[in-house]
Amino acid sequence: MINSFREGPVDPQYSLPMPPGQEVSVRPTLLRAAEEDDRTVLDALLASGCVRERHDRIDEQLAELARCLRPHDALAGRRLEGAVAELTGGAELGRYGTWAWYPWSGRLVHVLPREEFRRVRTDRNRGKITAGEQQRLQARRIGVIGLSVGNSAALTCAMEGVAGSFRLADFDNLGLSNLNRLRAGVHDLGLPKTVLCARQMYEIDPYLDIELWHEGLTEGTIDAFFGAADHELDLVIEECDTPWVKTAAREHARRHGVPVLMDANDRGLLDVERFDLEPDRPLFHGRGGELTAEDVRGLGPADALAYLLRICDESRLSPAMKGALGRIGHTLSSWPQLASGVMLGGALVTDTARRILLGEPVASGRYYVDLEELIGTIDAELVPAGAAR
Repeated sequence: MINSFREGPVDPQYSLPMPPGQEVSVRPTLLRAAEEDDRTVLDALLASGCVRERHDRIDEQLAELARCLRPHDALAGRRLEGAVAELTGGAELGRYGTWAWYPWSGRLVHVLPREEFRRVRTDRNRGKITAGEQQRLQARRIGVIGLSVGNSAALTCAMEGVAGSFRLADFDNLGLSNLNRLRAGVHDLGLPKTVLCARQMYEIDPYLDIELWHEGLTEGTIDAFFGAADHELDLVIEECDTPWVKTAAREHARRHGVPVLMDANDRGLLDVERFDLEPDRPLFHGRGGELTAEDVRGLGPADALAYLLRICDESRLSPAMKGALGRIGHTLSSWPQLASGVMLGGALVTDTARRILLGEPVASGRYYVDLEELIGTIDAELVPAGAAR
């Protein structure tokens, strides 16, 4: 099932259909403070008893906005009040901006209008990302496949303002063992990973456009995930473990001319495939051989594992990962992954995605940011006796 959520009139009780007896809200309702119809909904919401917390710091946001727009001015006191009044047109603060209702937390938050909100939220990007570049990035759409490692990438992209639209695909729910690397809490256990990620992103920017694929990608949904000609993805972040999906996603990306990024979560490996510039580029830099997605679907477990190891270049895996391979299914339940590696991957993917989407010269290839190599070690005899190792 594909669920698409975009800004517009939304019932405050709108929720995503889930298994019988469960309902999970996904996106915030945006109520424009100056619109009478929206104010009626807002009043009804406040009277309903559903609001657990009303958070209104619009005055501080307006002060930040004024200072962002006039950094050369030491705005304070009456000068600041005048600048704020100019921004609001003298309107009462309660009738300015947007109220964002987050039904999953019971929070009602007063924020600046879309453009002003994003101007302030990304203000500290200035100097590294220009205002014009930030606007160009907000017009881009990124697809994220796999929301364990991909969760970090999606959140970091949202924080940095790299894209204003996202498509998130994962079939899995959050389990306790995911909490070693996903930014979530025990109260989130059992949530679809798509829902968890979308909620986290909307809490950073309620104006985002996020579409969710709760069953992951299948033969029946992968075409729609990549989109029609007027609604295509600009970049794909692929972070799943399923060989067919990894291969089919690249076949579609090559067909649509969409670049693909993958963080392998081992030795800081970032994989870049510029299908937008190289329409005939072999998948996985040729490491997949001539196997198609259809071929991969028919592989048995042993051959599928061998395929994964081949496309990830087994010879360059870390010693710890190599040592773990033969223990999976015996003394280990699955691939080992660490939060530090996942967070590093989110940073590598976001930085590279930003540069690609802004047209900077990023080449296809495999790049290693191996912290164990970059941060040097010392001889054991130099470590003081009794020191922690």
